[in-house]
Order: sequence, then structure tokens, then C-alpha cells
Amino acid sequence: QVQLVESGGGFVQPGESLRLSCKASGFTFSMHAMTWVRQAPGKGFEWVAALTRSGASTHYADFARGRFTISRDNDKNMLYLQMNNLRPADTGVYFCGRYNTTYVPAGRRLAYDYAGQGTQVTVSS
Repeated sequence: QVQLVESGGGFVQPGESLRLSCKASGFTFSMHAMTWVRQAPGKGFEWVAALTRSGASTHYADFARGRFTISRDNDKNMLYLQMNNLRPADTGVYFCGRYNTTYVPAGRRLAYDYAGQGTQVTVSS
């Protein structure tokens, strides 16, 4: 069955960096566009970034552009999110998600069909 397992979260101070990882299994990883979303305490899901099945095309939410980098290694079935210059507003649980398409669906960034259990990111001084 489809499994997505996130790791790499933690407690950091403002301005620091984290690299999140997502291990995929149970499906042909290289055939699916993938995404990262997050959920802040008491709030709904917020789309962060996504990339096509090859990784050649990437997309970012405005708050993530210039600070976050999404990437993938199809040989290892791994998805990554490098997060730099973290802010307290970045605090939340981060989830990786699978799109049921090879491309990132325009206007439906939260239309992933599977997601992992999430990894907690806390940014605080």
C-alpha cells in the first residue's frame, strides 16, 4: 500500500534551517508529482511547495519562495524540503503528499490523494 513517511522536523530558532525528508513506498514514485503542505496549530492545511514527477518543474507558495527548496531523488524514492531562514510563522506539522498525476494540478494544490503522518517543525526563540 502507499506509504509516505516524513522525518527531519525539530525545534529551531528563527533564522535557522531544517531539511525535511519523505520516504515513499508502495507505488511508482517517479510517476507522481509530489507536494509538501503544512498545518499550523489551530489552522487548516496550507500548501507549501510541489514538483513534477521528474522534478524539473517546481512551484512554491509566496511565503516559501526564496527560502524553501523542494527536490526529489527518484532513485531513492525520496522527497525533500530544504527550509532556510525559518520564521516563527513556519511552525506547524509538515506533510508530504502524492498527486495522482505526473504534473502539479493548477488551482488544486491541495488535491493530493495520499499524505504521511507529518513531522513537527517548531521555530521559536
